[in-house]
Amino acid sequence: MSLEQIVCNAQGGIFNNAGQILNHNLYFTQFASAKEPGAGNQEQGQNAPQGALLETLNRDFGSFDNFKVEFEKAGTTLFGSGWVWLSKDTDGRLVITQEPNAYNPITKGLRPLLTMDVWEHAYYLDYQNRRAAHLQALWQIINWQEIERRFL
Repeated sequence: MSLEQIVCNAQGGIFNNAGQILNHNLYFTQFASAKEPGAGNQEQGQNAPQGALLETLNRDFGSFDNFKVEFEKAGTTLFGSGWVWLSKDTDGRLVITQEPNAYNPITKGLRPLLTMDVWEHAYYLDYQNRRAAHLQALWQIINWQEIERRFL
């Protein structure tokens, strides 16, 4: 089975291990390398999506800035450890979900596009208990070309 099939069908320890592998694979491959910072729109220092993804974010959240506010709120209000996700549903609408522990939006029939790790180990050394500051800092290193590839 593919990793996605395992996550959708497994339980217990197998689910937890497979889910964390999938989540971390999506997480680490969404960042731009130092050689191509952001790989997005760098006008006025803002890393932002373009094209169809930006149009859909604007449609579903009112604006890219409003999306970021809602996404950060979901990330800071998730109780305990887990992930905040931007996903695409079967109707092409974008949704933000909070997923505890090893869960992934594919278990709900959604296509995961973007995630931020809100497990304490992801940010504690640099940000201590300032989860919101961690989430805000990640916007500058998102590779929006990768997120657009996942979106299309």
